[in-house]
Amino acid sequence: MIGFDNDKYLELQTKQIQERVAYFGGKLYLEFGGKLFDDFHAARVLPGFLPDSKMRMLMQIKDQAEIIITINANDIQKNKRRGDLGITYDLDVMRLIDAFREYGLYVGSVVLTRYAGQSSAVAFERRLQSLGVRTYRHYNIPEYPSNISLVVSDDGFGKNDYIETTRPVVVVTAPGPGSGKMATCLSQLYHENKRGIKAGYAKYETFPVWNLSLKHPVNLAYEAATIDLSDVNMIDPFHLEAFGETAVNYNRDIEIFPVLEAMFTQMRGECPYKSPTGMGVNMAGFAIVDDEVCREASRQEIIRRYYHTACSVKQGNADPVDVQKLEMLMRSAGIQTSMRRTVPAALTAAEVTGGPAAAIELPDGTIVTGHTSDLLGAMSAALINALKKLAGIDHAIKLLSPTVLTPIQELKVRHLGSRNPRLHTDEVLLALSICAVTNPVVALALEQVDKLKGCQIHSSVILSSVDDDVFKKLGANLTCEPVYQTQRLYHK
Repeated sequence: MIGFDNDKYLELQTKQIQERVAYFGGKLYLEFGGKLFDDFHAARVLPGFLPDSKMRMLMQIKDQAEIIITINANDIQKNKRRGDLGITYDLDVMRLIDAFREYGLYVGSVVLTRYAGQSSAVAFERRLQSLGVRTYRHYNIPEYPSNISLVVSDDGFGKNDYIETTRPVVVVTAPGPGSGKMATCLSQLYHENKRGIKAGYAKYETFPVWNLSLKHPVNLAYEAATIDLSDVNMIDPFHLEAFGETAVNYNRDIEIFPVLEAMFTQMRGECPYKSPTGMGVNMAGFAIVDDEVCREASRQEIIRRYYHTACSVKQGNADPVDVQKLEMLMRSAGIQTSMRRTVPAALTAAEVTGGPAAAIELPDGTIVTGHTSDLLGAMSAALINALKKLAGIDHAIKLLSPTVLTPIQELKVRHLGSRNPRLHTDEVLLALSICAVTNPVVALALEQVDKLKGCQIHSSVILSSVDDDVFKKLGANLTCEPVYQTQRLYHK
């Protein structure tokens, strides 16, 4: 079901950006909030939103634009990973550079923010330089952003490297939140002003959606997505005072606004923005065409974020406090995990079979399950059952030939050192591909794989990285109970 008009959104957003460029003239630093590529969060909570929407807008001004990618040096040191792709932020910077270049976009440089000589950041900087990518360093500023007189001085932004740019529109993006995009823009405004260069700033924003209510599920889903950053949606007090109009923003933009206001006043005599909401370009709320569809999609996203965080805590990769925050958010919104239909289905199947189980909700709302057997893991069984259902194949028909399976199991156990002969989902798909050559029924089942994109899946146990990666590549939305199948301490 569609709840969002992507074409209308692009039209409104592009018009607003063009007006902002015309207003400032000279040079515009355009911060892109969220992800430029692969904005799957927006696609999940606003059904109809295309993950590459921002790129579509940017391509219209590509000859005028250059790109700066920022990355927090502390995130490099901590090997912080993107939750959706599973790769570290530093590797994602390189992926982004390649992707931008494939579109014909010019990447000017990479900025290491909060740089303090971190060993991993130094190594990453050297690697980029060896590949011909210009790098700059921005440093931690004490009492940022509250001490405005220090921040807007030679001892604040003035300490940062000045980033050499050549095009009128400078797009500042990052592999994830907390990377220092806004601070980089503000630092550049300070340096441009010292050089007598006229420059402005605007923010291409998606969340929170300013003209939805504070507790609208779309906005709550944004809080859930950034729970590790302690982002909190708030009523914008500056906007309320200036216009008598309620608008939703979030704490970090509200905190930084006085700095931006002071800088513009210092450079131009007055600030062109009356509020942090005003400095953002966010027309998403005007493109929602079915509010209830977006509300339900956002509730599902909040539950998905809860499970993801709970599993990360179990794996030692997240703070237990984050789970508590999500539980409070869910209670305040009246959201329960059972509202995700695959959750009770998977748990019931696990209880009945006495072992791990999984459930997949197909595009028509049908739910199929799978449980662990001597041959297949729960996810593999659920995958096969889903493909059978989608293809209209009788459940009793066996798709996998023993003549194909037995050699695979023997290879795993005898030669590859595996203790578990059960097939993972990638092995099942390969086995199906082999069997499809001579069996048209299997070929029919295999043709259904694309229909798993966007399906909801739940597992009664934390999955192996192999199964997890397969369903990410298939575009399915996967959640797991935060428990391991065994009591072993080491899990692959």
